[in-house]
Amino acid sequence: MLNDSVIWVARDISDRKAPEEALHQKNEQLANTLQELKLTQKELIQSEKMAALGQLIAGIAHEINTPLGAIRASIGNISTALDNSIRQLPHLFQQLSLEQQTYFFALLEATRQNQPILSFREERLLKRALKKELETQGVDDADTIAATLVKIGITQDITPFLPLLQYPNHSFILEAVYNLSMQQNNSDNIILAVERASKIVFALKSYARQDNSSQMTMIQVTEGIDVVLTIYQNMLKQGIEVIKNYQQVPAIFCYAEELNQVWTNLLHNAIQAMSNRGRLEISVFEENRQILVQVTDSGSGIPPEIKERIFDPFFTTKPAGEGSGLGLDIVRKIVDKHQGKIEVNSQPGRTTFSVMLPIR
Repeated sequence: MLNDSVIWVARDISDRKAPEEALHQKNEQLANTLQELKLTQKELIQSEKMAALGQLIAGIAHEINTPLGAIRASIGNISTALDNSIRQLPHLFQQLSLEQQTYFFALLEATRQNQPILSFREERLLKRALKKELETQGVDDADTIAATLVKIGITQDITPFLPLLQYPNHSFILEAVYNLSMQQNNSDNIILAVERASKIVFALKSYARQDNSSQMTMIQVTEGIDVVLTIYQNMLKQGIEVIKNYQQVPAIFCYAEELNQVWTNLLHNAIQAMSNRGRLEISVFEENRQILVQVTDSGSGIPPEIKERIFDPFFTTKPAGEGSGLGLDIVRKIVDKHQGKIEVNSQPGRTTFSVMLPIR
C-alpha cells in the first residue's frame, strides 16, 4: 500500500511538472521569437534607410561636387587676383597722392561691407542705373566703370567716390581695388562652400549610421528633420518651396535613428506626391504635453478609397521597383514604439501627416 502511494505521488508530481516544463519551453520560444522580430524590424528599418539613400546618392554626389567646384574655382581666382595685386600695388602707390590713397582705401573698405548676392537681372538693372548717374556726373567710360562697381559691390551711394572716379588714372585704381576685393570674395566663397560640404557630410554620417544600442536618448526633434532635409536638398531645390514653422519645444527621450526614418519616409512621400514641384510645410510645436510634427504637401492628395490602407504592410501605389510598401507600415510601428500616434488628413492640393510624440 505504501509503495502504491509513493508511486501515485511521484506520478502526480511528474504529471504536474510536464505542463510546467512545456509552458517554460513555450515562454522561451516566445521570448526568442520576440527578440528575432525586434532584430528583423531593426534590420528592415536600416534596409529601408539604405534603399532611400541609394535612390538619392546621385543627387547627394552633385550636392557635394557643387561646393567642391566652387572651392576649386575660387582658389584659381584668388591666385590670379593675388598675382595681379602683387604686380600692381607697388606701381600704384608710387602714382597715388595722399588724397587719392585715402579715397582708394575708403573704396576698398566699402567693398568689404557691401557684397549683396545679385541675380543677372539685378546686376543689369544696377549697372544701367549707375551708368546713368556716372554720365550725369560727367565721368568718362561710364559703362565700364559701372560694370566694375557692381562687381565689387558698390551699388548704392557712389557720391563719396566721385572724385576718385574723375582722376585720369581711375581705371588703374579701380582695377587694383577689384583684384583685392575678389580675393576677399573668393575667400568668403570657400568658407561657405566648406560649410556646405561639411553640413552634407555630417547629415550623411548621421543618417546612415546604424545605432545598435537599445538606449533612448534625449534629442531635439527638429535636428533630425533638418538632417533629412539636407539629404533631400538636391530634390527639394528643383522646384519645392520649403517652409519650416518650428516653435521652441522640449527635447524628448526617443530612439533618434528610428525617428529619422519616420521623417525620411514622410518627407520622401511628400516630395513624390508633388512630383518635385510645390510647397512643403513642416510644423513642429507642443500641444497637450506632446510634440506635434506635421508634414504638409501641396500634391494631388490621397484618394478616400485607399486612405485607410496606406499604413498596411506591402500596400503601395508606386510602380513596381519604386516602393516596397513597407515605408508607412514602418513609420507607424516606430511611432507606436514611442507610444505616439500618427494621423493623416488629405484633400486635393493639401495632405498632412501628423505625428504626436509624448514628452517624457
